[in-house]
Amino acid sequence: MINIKPLIIADRTFIAVDVKLPKTNLLAVMSERGYIMCGALDVQLLNDKLKDRKIIAGRAVGVRTIEELLNAPLESVTFEAENYGIKKGMIGKDALLLM
Repeated sequence: MINIKPLIIADRTFIAVDVKLPKTNLLAVMSERGYIMCGALDVQLLNDKLKDRKIIAGRAVGVRTIEELLNAPLESVTFEAENYGIKKGMIGKDALLLM
């Protein structure tokens, strides 16, 4: 099952996606510029192989719900996210507000 819904944080609208997979969930919350995602996101790939795309993204691990993703510290972020002031350890929803 795939759930897609709007999410309001500090008067801004984001899109939350929750994909129910066997034995796990794929979670992401997107802004117009970038996104945060669960541990399935390969930040190293984005930084190395896709760096010319300048993707703004952050990864949180050990999360099972969108709410947990929003409140979890980011375990890693892309180089382009760092250019927007998004840092490793920042809470997901705070990172979204910088995107």
